[in-house]
Amino acid sequence: MLDERFVIIAGIINISGILLYVYDTIRGHSKPNRVTWFLWSLVPFIAFSAQIKQGVGLTSILTFTSGFGPFLVLVTSLLNKNAYWELKRFDIVCGAIAIIGVILWLVTKNPNLAIIFSITADGFAALPTLVKSFKFPETESMVTYLLASFGALLTLFTIDTWKLEFFAFPLYIFVLCLTITIFIKFKVGSRFGFQKNSEKK
Repeated sequence: MLDERFVIIAGIINISGILLYVYDTIRGHSKPNRVTWFLWSLVPFIAFSAQIKQGVGLTSILTFTSGFGPFLVLVTSLLNKNAYWELKRFDIVCGAIAIIGVILWLVTKNPNLAIIFSITADGFAALPTLVKSFKFPETESMVTYLLASFGALLTLFTIDTWKLEFFAFPLYIFVLCLTITIFIKFKVGSRFGFQKNSEKK
C-alpha cells in the first residue's frame, strides 16, 4: 500500500491529462461530447460530497479532480464552436438516464447509495464518449484517459480500508478510462468496419 499522500500526485496527474485535452479542444483536434462532459463535471461532485460525508479524506481528491477537469473541458468547448461533437438521440437518451441517476441521489439519504447512483449516472453519461472513442478514435485524446486511469490506479494503491465509499469511484474511473484508452490506441472500432473519420469536423 502506498502512502495516502500519493493521492495528491494522482490528482495532479488527472488534471494534467485534462489540461492536455483542453489544449486539444482549443485546437479543434478533440471534439468533446457535451452531454458526457457536462455530466462528468456534475456527477463526480456528487460522489465527492458523499465521500466527504463518509470521512474518506485524501482519497476523495481524485473524485474532485474528476469533476473539476471536465468542467474546464465543457467551458472550452463552448468557447470554440469548432470543438464539439454533434449530439444524437443516443446522446440525449444517455444524458436523460444519467440525470435520473442524479435525481435518485438527491432523494436518498444513504451516502453509499449516493455513490452507487453517481457511478451509474456517470456510466450512462460516459456511454456517448465510449461509443465515440470506439467508432471515431481520432476525435479523442488518448493521453488524457491514460493519465486518468493511471491516477485512479495510484489512488487504489493508497487505500487501506476496502469499503465501498473508499474504492468504488476510483475503481470505476480506472476501468472506464483504461477501456477508452484501449479503444483509441488500438482503433478497435475499425476492426469492426466502422469509418475512421468523424461525423462532424
